[in-house]
Amino acid sequence: MIKVLAIDDEPLALQQLVAYIKKIPFLELAGECQSAIEAKDILNQENIDAIFCDINMPDLNGMDFVKSLAAPPLVVFTTAYSEYAVEGFKVDAVDYLLKPFGLDDFRRAANRLQERLKTAAPATEEPTPALLSDNDSDDTIFVKTDYRVVKLAVSDIRYIEGMSEYLKIHLESQPKPIVTLLSMKKMEEYLPPYFMRIHRSYIINLKMIQEVNKNRVIMDSDTYLPIGDNYKEAFNEYLNTKFLGK
Repeated sequence: MIKVLAIDDEPLALQQLVAYIKKIPFLELAGECQSAIEAKDILNQENIDAIFCDINMPDLNGMDFVKSLAAPPLVVFTTAYSEYAVEGFKVDAVDYLLKPFGLDDFRRAANRLQERLKTAAPATEEPTPALLSDNDSDDTIFVKTDYRVVKLAVSDIRYIEGMSEYLKIHLESQPKPIVTLLSMKKMEEYLPPYFMRIHRSYIINLKMIQEVNKNRVIMDSDTYLPIGDNYKEAFNEYLNTKFLGK
């Protein structure tokens, strides 16, 4: 299933968008928003694979909203203004739906979305995409992504996000995450002790935490990661070992 978010400031347009999403068997509606600000809060708290987003919205338009995200999900833009089409593809939009669009047009965009996710890591069975050097002091792993094998510094990893059978590896050194076909469990086996799983969908680099606020870990001003109930005790134990004062 592809977990998606519907965003449109017009209630009727949002209602239609939600109805179309529910008609596509491989799409799972994670939420519906009438502003980019509302959508950003959800993206900071949940693992979303893709968004269907209107462009012409008050406060923050859809195009600027996507550009503001450090690691945006896949996006399909919806708008009544055709002049946005070229700009939409400049931000690597999967598709562009010109209002008013019908179910056939929406299904086409959804199929393109599905194909993009499949080709992000096209291997048909899970290889061994992460390999540590025989030298335990080596800080590098290798992962397969987009038909390539890339070398990553483990200390450069900020956090790892699980999305279905794929992982997004978010790095300190670049804004775009590395997408690879790998399970969270397998990834945990290759990581040093300063990484901890805090949620079924998130492993974080403990050295890069900026703040802990209630049930969220704040990695930076745009990244708020939830702490899952099953992981809260172990995380609190870690905090207690580092806590100074009463």
